[in-house]
Amino acid sequence: MEQLQLDRLMENLDGAFGEELPFSSGELSAGQVDTLRQVFGDQGYQSYLQDQVNRQIIRDFLVNAVMLGYLPEQEIAALSGQVASREGRAALSLHMLMLSVEQAAELVQPGEPEFLNRLKPGRKLPPYIKLIQG
Repeated sequence: MEQLQLDRLMENLDGAFGEELPFSSGELSAGQVDTLRQVFGDQGYQSYLQDQVNRQIIRDFLVNAVMLGYLPEQEIAALSGQVASREGRAALSLHMLMLSVEQAAELVQPGEPEFLNRLKPGRKLPPYIKLIQG
């Protein structure tokens, strides 16, 4: 059985997406491009971008859960403490990615959400994801 090579998987996925859209509709000078590389290449921007992604995951998940009738709109307030911090948003968005919309009510139950556990697949099934400690 071949072990999952995360770098190769990411490279294959990025290649499958096709060409990236330009972030500007007009021509940019070399100085502007250098400035954008400096800003967008910064770790602060990468943290900002990840937080924006987490916010979008939470928004999309909750809107879908409410619209499909799996979560009453008034119960969203139970998540206000968790969505107020960057770490809380990161944890909540990860939980949402691992749940279906039909399980949305589990997220607003009193107390902290259960910790996600590493999968321990049987001998015949390969792991679907391997968490890498950083």
